[in-house]
Amino acid sequence: MKFGYTIVYVSSVADALTFYKDAFGFETRFLHESGQYGELDTGETVLAFASHDMGEMNLDGQYQHLDLTAIPFGVELAFVTDDVALSYAKAVAAGAIPIKEPSTKPWGQVVAYVRSKEGSLIELCSAVNG
Repeated sequence: MKFGYTIVYVSSVADALTFYKDAFGFETRFLHESGQYGELDTGETVLAFASHDMGEMNLDGQYQHLDLTAIPFGVELAFVTDDVALSYAKAVAAGAIPIKEPSTKPWGQVVAYVRSKEGSLIELCSAVNG
């Protein structure tokens, strides 16, 4: 078995794909003609987006929409970068909601946190050495 996808349910798949390109530099790999599903070119593991309508269909309404007015849900997307401070500034300039500015962890990793426009918690981090 291998980890293949992370799918985030959003109000607008096209808007999510545009935001993730502007904020993090990921290109669109695929957008279905219906606009209900799309994927980013993020490397080996796919980051995808599906509409809330598709979530309703797939899960019979048994999932929770992300809510920007609530504290972040207990799952994060982590993007590894060579320059956390620059990536953080670029993301915030593109509309990401700042959560925590870059800081160095005791093990030497630099980490920052933002929320995407749809509410996902995103960690921007340097690679872990070791």
